[in-house]
Amino acid sequence: SDCWWAGELWFNCSLTGVAALPEDMPQTAVTADLSYNTIKTFPCPDGGKAEWTLKHLNLSHNLISEVTLATCSSFPGLETLNLNGNSIHSLTLGVPTPALGFNERGKVECLLPALKVLSVEGNKLSRVPRGLGLLQSLQAVHLTSNAIRQIELDDFHNCSQLEDISLGKNKITAIHPDAFRDLHKLQVVVDLRANSLATPLPQILMALNSFQLEVDLPGSAW
Repeated sequence: SDCWWAGELWFNCSLTGVAALPEDMPQTAVTADLSYNTIKTFPCPDGGKAEWTLKHLNLSHNLISEVTLATCSSFPGLETLNLNGNSIHSLTLGVPTPALGFNERGKVECLLPALKVLSVEGNKLSRVPRGLGLLQSLQAVHLTSNAIRQIELDDFHNCSQLEDISLGKNKITAIHPDAFRDLHKLQVVVDLRANSLATPLPQILMALNSFQLEVDLPGSAW
Protein backbone atom coordinates (compact mmCIF):
# COMPACT_ATOMS: atom_id res chain seq x y z
CA SER A 1 0.00 0.00 0.00
CA ASP A 2 0.99 3.69 0.02
CA CYS A 3 1.17 3.67 3.81
CA TRP A 4 4.44 4.57 5.47
CA TRP A 5 6.21 4.50 8.80
CA ALA A 6 6.18 7.82 10.63
CA GLY A 7 8.64 6.97 13.34
CA GLU A 8 9.47 3.56 14.69
CA LEU A 9 6.01 2.64 16.01
CA TRP A 10 3.56 4.82 14.00
CA PHE A 11 2.04 3.35 10.83
CA ASN A 12 0.51 6.18 8.75
CA CYS A 13 -2.19 5.40 6.19
CA SER A 14 -3.97 8.75 6.27
CA LEU A 15 -5.13 10.13 2.91
CA THR A 16 -3.97 7.08 0.99
CA GLY A 17 -7.35 6.01 -0.41
CA VAL A 18 -7.42 2.65 1.36
CA ALA A 19 -10.82 0.99 1.73
CA ALA A 20 -9.76 -1.65 4.28
CA LEU A 21 -6.99 -2.47 6.70
CA PRO A 22 -3.84 -2.73 4.54
CA GLU A 23 -2.52 -6.26 4.22
CA ASP A 24 1.01 -5.01 4.83
CA MET A 25 0.15 -3.35 8.13
CA PRO A 26 2.54 -4.88 10.67
CA GLN A 27 1.14 -6.39 13.86
CA THR A 28 3.92 -4.61 15.77
CA ALA A 29 2.55 -1.10 15.11
CA VAL A 30 1.56 0.79 18.26
CA THR A 31 -0.25 3.67 16.50
CA ALA A 32 -2.14 3.39 13.21
CA ASP A 33 -3.63 6.39 11.42
CA LEU A 34 -6.19 5.39 8.79
CA SER A 35 -8.06 8.70 8.77
CA TYR A 36 -9.49 10.40 5.66
CA ASN A 37 -9.96 7.28 3.59
CA THR A 38 -12.88 5.26 2.18
CA ILE A 39 -13.15 2.52 4.82
CA LYS A 40 -16.78 1.39 5.22
CA THR A 41 -16.56 -1.26 7.93
CA PHE A 42 -14.62 -1.49 11.18
CA PRO A 43 -11.44 -3.48 10.46
CA CYS A 44 -11.17 -6.54 12.65
CA PRO A 45 -8.36 -8.73 11.31
CA ASP A 46 -7.69 -12.29 12.29
CA GLY A 47 -4.91 -11.97 14.83
CA GLY A 48 -3.58 -15.43 14.09
CA LYS A 49 -0.89 -16.69 16.40
CA ALA A 50 0.86 -13.33 16.74
CA GLU A 51 -0.76 -10.79 19.04
CA TRP A 52 -1.45 -7.28 17.71
CA THR A 53 0.31 -4.61 19.78
CA LEU A 54 -1.84 -1.71 18.55
CA LYS A 55 -2.69 0.87 21.24
CA HIS A 56 -4.04 3.82 19.22
CA LEU A 57 -6.29 3.48 16.16
CA ASN A 58 -7.53 6.50 14.19
CA LEU A 59 -10.40 5.74 11.79
CA SER A 60 -11.80 9.26 11.69
CA HIS A 61 -13.30 10.73 8.52
CA ASN A 62 -14.04 7.53 6.69
CA LEU A 63 -17.35 6.07 5.40
CA ILE A 64 -18.22 3.83 8.33
CA SER A 65 -21.97 3.68 9.02
CA GLU A 66 -22.36 0.79 11.45
CA VAL A 67 -20.03 -0.74 14.02
CA THR A 68 -20.50 -4.00 15.92
CA LEU A 69 -17.60 -5.12 18.08
CA ALA A 70 -19.22 -8.09 19.81
CA THR A 71 -16.84 -10.64 18.30
CA CYS A 72 -13.74 -8.50 17.64
CA SER A 73 -10.80 -9.56 19.81
CA SER A 74 -7.91 -8.67 17.52
CA PHE A 75 -6.75 -5.60 19.47
CA PRO A 76 -6.42 -6.65 23.13
CA GLY A 77 -4.10 -3.71 23.93
CA LEU A 78 -6.08 -0.96 22.18
CA GLU A 79 -6.30 2.14 24.42
CA THR A 80 -7.77 4.83 22.15
CA LEU A 81 -10.26 4.46 19.30
CA ASN A 82 -11.11 7.50 17.15
CA LEU A 83 -14.22 7.13 14.99
CA ASN A 84 -14.95 10.85 14.58
CA GLY A 85 -16.45 12.23 11.40
CA ASN A 86 -17.95 9.08 9.93
CA SER A 87 -21.64 8.36 9.30
CA ILE A 88 -22.15 5.94 12.18
CA HIS A 89 -25.81 5.50 13.10
CA SER A 90 -25.33 2.32 15.12
CA LEU A 91 -22.47 1.41 17.44
CA THR A 92 -22.91 -1.78 19.44
CA LEU A 93 -20.33 -3.43 21.62
CA GLY A 94 -22.75 -6.29 21.98
CA VAL A 95 -23.68 -8.67 24.73
CA PRO A 96 -21.42 -11.74 24.52
CA THR A 97 -23.26 -14.96 23.78
CA PRO A 98 -22.40 -18.32 25.36
CA ALA A 99 -20.93 -19.46 22.05
CA LEU A 100 -18.64 -16.46 21.61
CA GLY A 101 -18.28 -14.44 24.78
CA PHE A 102 -17.65 -16.84 27.66
CA ASN A 103 -14.42 -18.48 28.70
CA GLU A 104 -14.10 -22.06 29.90
CA ARG A 105 -15.10 -21.08 33.45
CA GLY A 106 -18.32 -19.44 32.27
CA LYS A 107 -17.22 -15.84 32.91
CA VAL A 108 -17.93 -13.14 30.35
CA GLU A 109 -14.79 -12.11 28.49
CA CYS A 110 -14.14 -8.36 28.35
CA LEU A 111 -14.30 -6.62 24.99
CA LEU A 112 -11.33 -4.37 24.21
CA PRO A 113 -10.08 -4.78 27.81
CA ALA A 114 -7.54 -1.93 27.60
CA LEU A 115 -9.69 0.70 25.85
CA LYS A 116 -9.59 4.01 27.77
CA VAL A 117 -10.87 6.57 25.24
CA LEU A 118 -13.73 6.07 22.78
CA SER A 119 -14.41 9.04 20.50
CA VAL A 120 -17.42 8.99 18.16
CA GLU A 121 -17.94 12.70 17.57
CA GLY A 122 -19.60 14.08 14.46
CA ASN A 123 -21.62 11.00 13.56
CA LYS A 124 -25.33 10.09 13.39
CA LEU A 125 -25.94 8.25 16.63
CA SER A 126 -29.48 8.63 17.98
CA ARG A 127 -28.64 6.99 21.31
CA VAL A 128 -25.65 6.27 23.54
CA PRO A 129 -23.79 3.20 22.20
CA ARG A 130 -24.99 -0.10 23.65
CA GLY A 131 -22.62 -2.09 25.86
CA LEU A 132 -20.28 0.61 27.15
CA GLY A 133 -20.17 -1.28 30.44
CA LEU A 134 -18.30 -4.10 28.71
CA LEU A 135 -15.34 -1.74 28.30
CA GLN A 136 -13.93 -2.24 31.77
CA SER A 137 -11.07 0.26 31.36
CA LEU A 138 -13.09 3.04 29.68
CA GLN A 139 -12.22 6.46 31.13
CA ALA A 140 -13.57 8.88 28.50
CA VAL A 141 -16.38 8.74 25.97
CA HIS A 142 -16.81 11.59 23.47
CA LEU A 143 -20.20 11.75 21.73
CA THR A 144 -20.37 15.42 20.74
CA SER A 145 -22.26 16.39 17.56
CA ASN A 146 -24.56 13.43 17.09
CA ALA A 147 -28.36 13.10 17.21
CA ILE A 148 -28.76 11.57 20.68
CA ARG A 149 -32.22 12.38 22.07
CA GLN A 150 -32.12 11.13 25.65
CA ILE A 151 -29.89 9.59 28.30
CA GLU A 152 -31.42 6.45 29.75
CA LEU A 153 -30.88 4.84 33.15
CA ASP A 154 -28.61 2.03 31.92
CA ASP A 155 -26.62 3.91 29.27
CA PHE A 156 -23.53 4.09 31.50
CA HIS A 157 -24.24 1.04 33.64
CA ASN A 158 -21.07 -0.70 34.90
CA CYS A 159 -18.83 2.09 33.54
CA SER A 160 -17.00 2.17 36.87
CA GLN A 161 -13.80 3.80 35.51
CA LEU A 162 -15.51 6.56 33.50
CA GLU A 163 -14.16 10.05 34.26
CA ASP A 164 -15.14 12.19 31.26
CA ILE A 165 -18.37 12.34 29.23
CA SER A 166 -18.94 14.70 26.29
CA LEU A 167 -22.54 14.95 25.06
CA GLY A 168 -22.64 18.46 23.62
CA LYS A 169 -24.37 19.43 20.39
CA ASN A 170 -26.90 16.61 20.38
CA LYS A 171 -30.71 16.69 20.56
CA ILE A 172 -31.01 15.65 24.20
CA THR A 173 -34.30 16.63 25.82
CA ALA A 174 -34.27 14.32 28.85
CA ILE A 175 -31.76 12.65 31.16
CA HIS A 176 -32.75 9.99 33.66
CA PRO A 177 -32.06 11.40 37.15
CA ASP A 178 -29.94 8.35 38.05
CA ALA A 179 -28.09 8.01 34.74
CA PHE A 180 -24.77 9.06 36.30
CA ARG A 181 -25.36 7.85 39.85
CA ASP A 182 -22.84 4.97 39.90
CA LEU A 183 -20.04 6.82 38.11
CA HIS A 184 -17.92 7.34 41.21
CA LYS A 185 -14.84 8.47 39.26
CA LEU A 186 -16.66 11.01 37.10
CA GLN A 187 -14.73 14.21 37.73
CA VAL A 188 -13.77 16.04 34.55
CA VAL A 189 -16.73 17.30 32.51
CA VAL A 190 -20.25 16.29 31.63
CA ASP A 191 -20.57 18.48 28.56
CA LEU A 192 -24.24 19.05 27.70
CA ARG A 193 -23.96 22.29 25.75
CA ALA A 194 -26.26 23.02 22.80
CA ASN A 195 -28.95 20.50 23.67
CA SER A 196 -32.68 20.98 24.43
CA LEU A 197 -32.81 19.80 28.02
CA ALA A 198 -36.12 19.88 29.84
CA THR A 199 -35.05 17.62 32.73
CA PRO A 200 -34.58 19.49 36.04
CA LEU A 201 -30.79 19.41 36.35
CA PRO A 202 -30.65 19.65 40.17
CA GLN A 203 -32.13 16.15 40.42
CA ILE A 204 -29.25 14.83 38.33
CA LEU A 205 -26.56 16.76 40.16
CA MET A 206 -27.79 15.59 43.56
CA ALA A 207 -27.27 11.99 42.45
CA LEU A 208 -23.62 12.56 41.62
CA ASN A 209 -20.84 11.53 43.97
CA SER A 210 -18.06 13.79 42.73
CA PHE A 211 -17.52 17.29 44.08
CA GLN A 212 -15.12 18.18 41.25
CA LEU A 213 -17.71 17.78 38.52
CA GLU A 214 -18.33 20.54 35.97
CA VAL A 215 -21.56 20.55 34.01
CA ASP A 216 -21.40 22.71 30.88
CA LEU A 217 -24.88 23.81 29.75
CA PRO A 218 -24.65 26.81 27.38
CA GLY A 219 -27.26 26.68 24.66
CA SER A 220 -29.62 24.30 26.45
CA ALA A 221 -33.26 25.29 26.75
CA TRP A 222 -33.58 24.48 30.47
